[in-house]
Amino acid sequence: QVQLVESGGGSVQAGGSLRVSCTASGHTIQSNNCMGWLRQAPGKEREVVAALYLGGRSTYYADSVKGRFTIAQESTKNTWYLQMDSLKPEDSAMYYCAADLAPDSWTCEYNYWGQGTQVTVSS
Repeated sequence: QVQLVESGGGSVQAGGSLRVSCTASGHTIQSNNCMGWLRQAPGKEREVVAALYLGGRSTYYADSVKGRFTIAQESTKNTWYLQMDSLKPEDSAMYYCAADLAPDSWTCEYNYWGQGTQVTVSS
């Protein structure tokens, strides 16, 4: 029944900003849940960009995006977003929101996935 729905993304020039949002329909984030954003570019490995874990009480960022990207929950507790500032061409990728929403899980196994949204950064 739970479905992750993404919005946002698009195309910007280098140095610009984009914001992508993810909503877990039919679910309210619990204290054990993990929420993340992952990306994959053609010919590249998929990587975790940022994550909220322990129900949003702790944060992880990949080294490549530290200081530029921010992950946070919306005031609506079933929604989280990724604010991307100072974008670089190498940030271009398909971005996916994902989550571990199992009621008894304390891991980030990303059992639920959004459909993906394209982010393109031009020079």
